[in-house]
Amino acid sequence: MLPTDLVQYKKKSQKIIALTAWDSISGSIAENADVDLVLVGDSLAMVCLGYKSTLPLTLENIIHHTNAVSRGFKKKFEEQPLLVADMPFLTYQCGEDKAVEFAGKIIQNTYAKAVKVEGAEPEIQKVISRLVRMGIPVMGHLGLTPQSYLNLGLKKQGKSLESQEKIRREASILEKLGCFSIVLEHIPEPLAKELQSSLTIPTIGIGAGNYCDGQVRVTADLLGLNDDQPPFCQPIIQGKKLLKDKLKEWVTSQRLN
Repeated sequence: MLPTDLVQYKKKSQKIIALTAWDSISGSIAENADVDLVLVGDSLAMVCLGYKSTLPLTLENIIHHTNAVSRGFKKKFEEQPLLVADMPFLTYQCGEDKAVEFAGKIIQNTYAKAVKVEGAEPEIQKVISRLVRMGIPVMGHLGLTPQSYLNLGLKKQGKSLESQEKIRREASILEKLGCFSIVLEHIPEPLAKELQSSLTIPTIGIGAGNYCDGQVRVTADLLGLNDDQPPFCQPIIQGKKLLKDKLKEWVTSQRLN
């Protein structure tokens, strides 16, 4: 799977399904589920490394975990899901030259075929344009952008008319800059539906309703492995409770032997 394949999915009205992964086991599970895209998101900072936000994640962390995820893939390389890595905080907000250097390290040192960049501020637009021109595919990300939570909070975006217009404008800009897709996180469903219709590149929603070209979910949220669930992702199993209960049963049984 290549980034350009997602655009073809949209043209054929074929839904795009994506999951996050953070190690070889979660990578293997995601691939086995036959998803189209695996995102090594900066959510691994909380899911895997125990941080309270995504901000402490480093470039070394993302490279290390992206390699671990790819080692979990068992299919032939050309049949594997599209592997995309998040660019951590302060690896692309630091100017074009540094951003190209850091994104290049991800592409050179992992099997990721694209990077994801949050936001569309003027400085970020220059970075995305440069990355695309240098041959590095970029997935955009609008709406709730976790790396900006200190300013925006972890709350639904696009609730006001002004905010909705900003997201519309930025989505159009990202498409023109050459992003091959855009993640729309936690925005009103009518706005997501409008963007899906107006853009020629795929929109991949998370908490943005059912009208996007695809959906991405944090695998740990779906499996109920986190203590705090986002409002737009109900777990399909209570994984953490199940594992804790079963392991406790096993420990107890061992003590009785």
